[in-house]
Amino acid sequence: MVTFVVTKSVASLRKKDRSPFYYACFTGPHGERVQRSTKQAKRKQAQSVANEWEKAAKLGSEKRLGEAQARRVVADIYQAINHEPLRSAVARDYLTQWAEKRKVDTTGRTYYAYAQVARDFIASLGERASLDISQLSKADVAKYRDEVLKRTSIANANKSLKYLRVALGAAYKDGVAQENPATKVDTLRGRESDRAQRRPFTVKELKNILAHASGEWKGIILFGLYTGQRLTDIARLTWQNIDIEQEELRLVTGKTGRRMAVPLASPLMAYVQTMPAGDDPAAPLFPDAYALACKKFGIGRLSHQFYAVLVAAGMAKERSKQVTGKGHAQRRAVSEISFHSLRHTATSLLKNAGVPAVVAMDIIGHETEAISHHYTHIESKTKRAALAKLPRFL
Repeated sequence: MVTFVVTKSVASLRKKDRSPFYYACFTGPHGERVQRSTKQAKRKQAQSVANEWEKAAKLGSEKRLGEAQARRVVADIYQAINHEPLRSAVARDYLTQWAEKRKVDTTGRTYYAYAQVARDFIASLGERASLDISQLSKADVAKYRDEVLKRTSIANANKSLKYLRVALGAAYKDGVAQENPATKVDTLRGRESDRAQRRPFTVKELKNILAHASGEWKGIILFGLYTGQRLTDIARLTWQNIDIEQEELRLVTGKTGRRMAVPLASPLMAYVQTMPAGDDPAAPLFPDAYALACKKFGIGRLSHQFYAVLVAAGMAKERSKQVTGKGHAQRRAVSEISFHSLRHTATSLLKNAGVPAVVAMDIIGHETEAISHHYTHIESKTKRAALAKLPRFL
């Protein structure tokens, strides 16, 4: 049995016995009669939906219904049913404001990365940056990812995609987008030429590097070698990270947030005891490096300084300062050795000395399944005994 509900509007309503919802009956853009469920059980709300569909169909019969007009119809229906406007946000404005908010809840380095991705994605969108953020698509995200790949590397393209997923995911959580299109875009698989980019240093190379290191760099390199920590974390060390009595380095890693307690190998401890220390426990171990690490792009400058040490040691070619016109858009040549190689070196030396892999990984700070599921704590004396097997380089 079908019941018709007569209304003053051109669009009418009908009900079916087996459905709780009203059906809208209106004339389509080509003159055909259309029946469509409003998904509304209340007559007033159903009539609002029917009226908007009728208006959209009439507009479509007169001229092609544009994307913005279609969204306006949806917004009108939403407001008629929920008695509040449909939330919306221009993509450019939302992404810019989202990145700015990250100043409060992230570290400075992460904030700059988010802000850079937001700026680059907006530039990639071009005129589409003026659209509502809900109208961005998988194709927009894939285009941006591929643009990053062309000028940098697969690793940077995947990292940028990861950050963009966070940004567009926030738009979804805030209710201004119906989905996160970045989750539909796959990360890129590494090319053969991008694999094995980093290798450990040999003992001979390490002695050569230390012989050409000056100023704070000798100490920074020793910390990288004997603790396996990243350049950022070492540059930001203060004296309160050093427990002289227990002969331990204690820190929370910047990348993973892992709380670390690494015994100081005797050669490193001997070097620490030669370093000038004041009365302020918050004073940095390496003041110049610390000052750079706290600045925007400071870690990049520290990486360049280490590269200069490699050049002085005859282990790398001096980079040309000639202007090519490509700027930061130019893909950098892949170097198989960098400060991060010290992390690989520490791991290799420990394993070569017969240290169990799980102990070596715990010292370096790598998260492994063995540590996560089979060990609750690796004792300090076990790690200290492992570090005692490392060779002396001074």
